[in-house]
Amino acid sequence: MATETALARAKVNLCLHVTGQRADGYHLLDSLVVFAEAGDVVSARASEALTLAVTGPRAAVLAGEGDNLCLRAARAFGGGRGAAITLEKHLPVASGIGGGSADAAATLTVLARLWGCALPPADEVLRLGADVPVCLQGRTARMRGVGEVIDPLPALPPAWLVLVNPGVAVPTPAVFRGLTQKANAPLPAVLPAFPDVAALAGFLHRTRNDLAPPAEALAPVIATARQALAAQGGCLLARMSGSGATCFGLFATEAAAQAAAAALSRAEPGWWVQAAAMAR
Repeated sequence: MATETALARAKVNLCLHVTGQRADGYHLLDSLVVFAEAGDVVSARASEALTLAVTGPRAAVLAGEGDNLCLRAARAFGGGRGAAITLEKHLPVASGIGGGSADAAATLTVLARLWGCALPPADEVLRLGADVPVCLQGRTARMRGVGEVIDPLPALPPAWLVLVNPGVAVPTPAVFRGLTQKANAPLPAVLPAFPDVAALAGFLHRTRNDLAPPAEALAPVIATARQALAAQGGCLLARMSGSGATCFGLFATEAAAQAAAAALSRAEPGWWVQAAAMAR
């Protein structure tokens, strides 16, 4: 029986500016988003009923979850179709790298293939989560608004990422509540070209993640992880992704990234550490 499979790549906010807040409470963002060649794996095969099995090293974290985003994504198609979906969970949950949103996007992708149908309307996709539309595109992009305005960008220069999660949960609403200023400057209207990873890092050093200060106030270990990344040889930039708690380090070469990941894993065996190429 044919099975459709997709990699739910980790989403990384290289920078994230909070530029305002709508009357309905949703925050406005301006973010440069990339994806790592690491993530969860979603597969689906034909079945009369709609079911979800969760496997993988982080399956236990989702045990007993009543309404997983994968099932919500499947129902967004409407029509009461059936499929046996399997989520192989590798990414930390609620960690600022779009794990659930990437899973939902991958589910939409594999089910559209399996069922031979179009994706749900854009408003239905956005309703699944602010990060789902950009995860569905799965490529370097500038994301604005509440996540619905996505401008694809040229591929960035080859680079490697080291992702580090210190094992703490920081609820996104609490992080946003901790913002002292919600109307911050956006990114430049036109982003520059990046001939190499050094140019990319130089640009990123002039940007921010506005959610980092409130997240680090809630969980100081995030700053510890960020500083540990920054101290690694070859790290061009260390920053928190999304609303945390995962931080990333930007590296020019695989060797430097793998060495950094190995050193961090030895120093902090309780942390989740993953080196991966930046998807292009």
